[in-house]
Amino acid sequence: MDKRIINANRIVVKVGTSSLIYPSGAVNLKTFDELAYTLSALNNQGKQLVLVSSGAIGVGQNKMHLKRRPTEIGAQQALAAIGQSELMTLFTQRFDHYLTDIAQVLLTHDIFDYPKSNQFVMNTFNCLLRDNVIPIVNENDTVATDELDHKTTFGDNDQLSAIVASHVDADLLIVLSDVDGFYDQNPNQVADAKLISTVNQVDETEFGVAGGTGSRFGTGGMQTKLLAAKRMLDEDRVMVLANGSDPRIIFKILAGNDVGTIFQKESVAHE
Repeated sequence: MDKRIINANRIVVKVGTSSLIYPSGAVNLKTFDELAYTLSALNNQGKQLVLVSSGAIGVGQNKMHLKRRPTEIGAQQALAAIGQSELMTLFTQRFDHYLTDIAQVLLTHDIFDYPKSNQFVMNTFNCLLRDNVIPIVNENDTVATDELDHKTTFGDNDQLSAIVASHVDADLLIVLSDVDGFYDQNPNQVADAKLISTVNQVDETEFGVAGGTGSRFGTGGMQTKLLAAKRMLDEDRVMVLANGSDPRIIFKILAGNDVGTIFQKESVAHE
């Protein structure tokens, strides 16, 4: 089988809550370490990387020994504040081990809506990437709610990762999740569902196949991943959806191996 052609220097990697936290609610230290190792190795090769990480509320939920995610917005924001600190502590420990500098970037949707704030945040991204620092991005859940006057929420971190990829002019978005890729049918319901290796367009057919609402610690599902893929395709960018249980799969993706699902226009694939 022919290898995929992936030419990517500036890469956005999105990791979901389900990859960072076990179903029991405990933090998956193995994923944190393998993610830090992989991104550090690529950083040493000269790749420019942005990590979009979910998990703040989930980590906060675990920290506070809560079995259920609270429904009150204020309580969720409080957990996000607790969890974001824990999340960055874990990332700092692991990236320090691999001698790689990281930075925290918390965003709300309206930052991109206003030209001046958008320029400021892009200056930050460009300076960090120029200095080989990996920005770790998350939504600022402590202030981003639908109840505020401004359009603050991204809706989910799949959307956030695609928006960030667009604004930083990334060549590739890699979405690491708890699924192996995009299937022709729901693999949780159909035993012989087949993994689709390549998707050239996202339309009603793909959205009709997508389903599910994610884990109890996360908010994403296949619909949100398809929305992210559609944005990337509309901008002639490339996205790969793959299983994040072992983040070292990123090496295979960049090597052109047939893993996960690649969302790529045919014109891009044959450039």
